[in-house]
Amino acid sequence: MSDDDGGFGPDNLPYGVFSRPRGERRIGVRLGTGVVDLSALGGHLAQASLNPLMAAGRREWTAAREAVVAHVVTGPPVIPLSDVTMHLPFEVADYTDFYSSEQHALNVSAILRPDSPGLSPQWKHLPIGYHGRSATVVVSGTPIVRPSGQLAEGVFGPTRRLDVEAEVGFVVGTPGRRIATDDFAEHVFGVTLVNDWSARDLQAWEYRPLGPFLAKSFATSVSPWVVPLDALATVPAPPQSPEPLGYLLPAGPAFDLRLTVEWNDTLVSTPPFASMYWTAAQQLAHLTSNGASVRTGDLYASGTVSGPERDQVGSFLELTRNGAEPVKLADGTLRGFLENGDRVRIAGTARSVAGTEISLGSVSGTILP
Repeated sequence: MSDDDGGFGPDNLPYGVFSRPRGERRIGVRLGTGVVDLSALGGHLAQASLNPLMAAGRREWTAAREAVVAHVVTGPPVIPLSDVTMHLPFEVADYTDFYSSEQHALNVSAILRPDSPGLSPQWKHLPIGYHGRSATVVVSGTPIVRPSGQLAEGVFGPTRRLDVEAEVGFVVGTPGRRIATDDFAEHVFGVTLVNDWSARDLQAWEYRPLGPFLAKSFATSVSPWVVPLDALATVPAPPQSPEPLGYLLPAGPAFDLRLTVEWNDTLVSTPPFASMYWTAAQQLAHLTSNGASVRTGDLYASGTVSGPERDQVGSFLELTRNGAEPVKLADGTLRGFLENGDRVRIAGTARSVAGTEISLGSVSGTILP
């Protein structure tokens, strides 16, 4: 990232939706420490949401980006971020969350099932996921109210093991079903950062036999910025063994993204997205392989991003070994899981098609009782 644009230069230009006091919502792009209003460009860029542009398809996405780049070169006014309110950049139609980091799956297994650690038999045969709740996807900065639920037999109350999951989200533009991995870029508009907040004690009680439900559905935070695929460089997908079934091949593009996780302004982890086992193209292909459709505004997330080292994990469950080994923050306090008043910020960077390092923005939230 260059020192003068903070990773938000002309090679990036992520889309967002903002408003000024008593003003209407408008589409803009992040440039340096401010936002450029795109309403003067008209058409899909003069809307109050990205959904019309996303529904228009790849040819229109490319044309819009070319128009935006040309507009930015002219030196338009840049509105300071302090003068605007950021909103959800798109209307979320549906939400799916995957479980595609092999290291995360191994870490969780070793922590929660020490007598029988390891991957489930099907894990390397298909991208595992669950259907989330789109109505509780919120924009970064929205306070997170500590959820309540059943913690054990006969026990109902606020979660005592509130956690985060550092993830990367993919935003669907063009609808479709039975989407081939080769057609990934025709359907996915861009990338955003995701924090899939998790109540681990609720999850432990409810997840067998059907999996996550109330432990996940209370809130999912996303960045206010969507980085278009056209801005991101791709890298070869990691090797997979055994070879996936035909509908999951070729694996499609992978992305060299790097995340950071801060807990009360203390950097506690740097998860590497390049280590993910299943690609976003394979996730989309599997999601639609049974004939299920995706719509404009569908969001699907990678699952927790975790690397092999202790300081590369994407959840506090892993970082603190389920609370047994608390982490020491910069102010000297110890944390096993999130306490009321705690703030978490997940940020990310990526390599652009121009070869520069660009920012994915950040997603943050503060815990309320």
